[in-house]
Amino acid sequence: MTAGVSRPRIDTSKPHPARVYDWLLGGKDNYPVDQQVGETLPEEARGNAARNRAFMHRAAAWLAKNGVDQFLDIGTGIPTEPNLHQIVQGIRPDARIVYADNDPIVLRHAEALLTSTPQGATHFLHADVRQPEAILERAREVLDFDRPVALSLIALLHFLPDDEDPYRIVRTLVGALPSGSHLLLSHGTADQHPELKQETEAAYKKGAIPLRMRTRSEVEPFFAGLELVAPGLVFATEWYREEPAPVQERSGFYVGVARVP
Repeated sequence: MTAGVSRPRIDTSKPHPARVYDWLLGGKDNYPVDQQVGETLPEEARGNAARNRAFMHRAAAWLAKNGVDQFLDIGTGIPTEPNLHQIVQGIRPDARIVYADNDPIVLRHAEALLTSTPQGATHFLHADVRQPEAILERAREVLDFDRPVALSLIALLHFLPDDEDPYRIVRTLVGALPSGSHLLLSHGTADQHPELKQETEAAYKKGAIPLRMRTRSEVEPFFAGLELVAPGLVFATEWYREEPAPVQERSGFYVGVARVP
């Protein structure tokens, strides 16, 4: 594993989505400011985080089993085992994975935990999705963009408000992918529990973290021009390709996997 830049300073005075997510998953790599946000979220947030991560495991494994051996995972979050590279390289030991996140604490842990198989490669970039061109330029140093790449955007885009044009960002990233690539995406929503929307938004607003949960019709455009893999754009517990089926529960995430034609 190689890191993209020298160590930036970790700001422990402000909460960060990656560390709040770590807290929701039961991790220890967070600070009191992150815990304060997590504790004010609805109780269901912990379950939603776990169900979202389980979707990532299922989808990444399915892609690896179907020949995908290159992954670009943006908004990596703090490594929680098993992470994407462990799922993928357990199936394809020669797989190459590039992680990118803008939280310096992720870089610190990535250096120790994102270790690759001898046959493959795992690389980490300290980078921000708001600069997709820069991520693509650096990812090309590790990944071969003449062959299919799986772009993973898990629990990330709802932290981009409309004025940052997340649709353009996704178009830019997907537009760089060759035919046969895939987009693996999950996005926060309140469609299945509208009664929790105000409480969730207030918790993140108090922590000065932008949050823009979106409806199904607002998530659909992220897949424009792509071929959605069955079962399509669904809630996190509804997406699976192999038995056993996940337990059907309410979910705070829309998820989907789509192929680049």
